[in-house]
Amino acid sequence: MTEWLEKLLHVGSLTELLWVVFGFAAQLMFTARFLVQWIASERARDSVMPVAFWYFSLAGGLMLLAYALYRADPVFIFGQALGTFIYARNLWLIYAKRKRGF
Repeated sequence: MTEWLEKLLHVGSLTELLWVVFGFAAQLMFTARFLVQWIASERARDSVMPVAFWYFSLAGGLMLLAYALYRADPVFIFGQALGTFIYARNLWLIYAKRKRGF
């Protein structure tokens, strides 16, 4: 690795670089949920929360939680752990409602 890249990303090894790349991918996954929600709302001309929003939230949240665990950041870990529970619960509620036939 070049020194400028190590300084820019605050990494000192290939392992750390791969985790930073993973962290960026996680953040992109998490951000994609807003794009999905925005596009769905624009198409419906109403505020819509598509199921894909919760899948992107859960996937991005779990990925960010893994990154936070690697970085050992307790604030980040707490925030992502709580969020992933909420995203999973929303998906559970959606599918429970569908199963009941509503």
